[in-house]
Amino acid sequence: MNALNKRMVDISDGLEDVPVLCKDPITPTFKYCPDNVQGPGCAVDPSEVTLPGCSCLSRSCCPESCSCLQTGGQAYHATGALLDLNRTGSDYSSPVFECNALCCCSDSCSNRVVQKGLQLSLEVFHTSNRGWGVRTLQQIPRGTFVCEYAGEVVSFVEARGRQLSQSAEENNYIIAVVEHAGAGSVTKTFVDPTRVGNVGRFLNHSCQSNLVMVPVRVHSVVPSLALFAARDVRTEEELTFDYSGACRKQQPAQTTTTQSPAVAEASRPNGQQRKPCRCGAEKCTGFLPLDLSILN
Repeated sequence: MNALNKRMVDISDGLEDVPVLCKDPITPTFKYCPDNVQGPGCAVDPSEVTLPGCSCLSRSCCPESCSCLQTGGQAYHATGALLDLNRTGSDYSSPVFECNALCCCSDSCSNRVVQKGLQLSLEVFHTSNRGWGVRTLQQIPRGTFVCEYAGEVVSFVEARGRQLSQSAEENNYIIAVVEHAGAGSVTKTFVDPTRVGNVGRFLNHSCQSNLVMVPVRVHSVVPSLALFAARDVRTEEELTFDYSGACRKQQPAQTTTTQSPAVAEASRPNGQQRKPCRCGAEKCTGFLPLDLSILN
């Protein structure tokens, strides 16, 4: 451990493979957890293995024979980078299914990425004008998995109740993921890291973000909200994602998956006061995306 790391504390308290560093004390208002947990109203425990596994006996699975890859298609390069970032001109995003605990393939299978957890050195720090933020202490190549946005998985009723009970000064951490699977089938997942969460809860919004959020299913039908590098990221650069989900600029379609925070659930204003955006991006919209309180 270098001299810099010795002056910092690990806010994950050893729960991550790589320490989540912070030099400033954080008031323990939340419980650190690397993965999603079952919250009020959630019918499925995200920690339970509810998806079937493949029967591949090879070191790494291939689309021709792997049932996991045949379900969602090959999502990763052999290096672990997200292939979908290389797709241009597409309006659709395919669902991502990783090999899981029931699969016969090895732990080194290239279709096991998000389940390996945090592998990068990140620091939680105080920004100049946006409270807490997260920056990387190493270079991150485009397409690399960075971290999850993990927290309590709750029902819509619980999510809306929590948001409406917040004061105007409190931060709204709730993310709503809306997935369209064709024939009118819509799956909605609400994740709230306010009380239980991981390093993802400290990520700020940017209208020109360097991360993109992708729903990834590993062991459970409940998706992990995985954040990947949308471009090459420099050492000590702040990590951000677009709370509106606009980074991918993709629309839902039949047999596809898309994600968006609560604003995608309902994008109409109802007189709610918008919070100013301080991301400083060249194409900043001026306001943060509308939050869950616009839901009816």
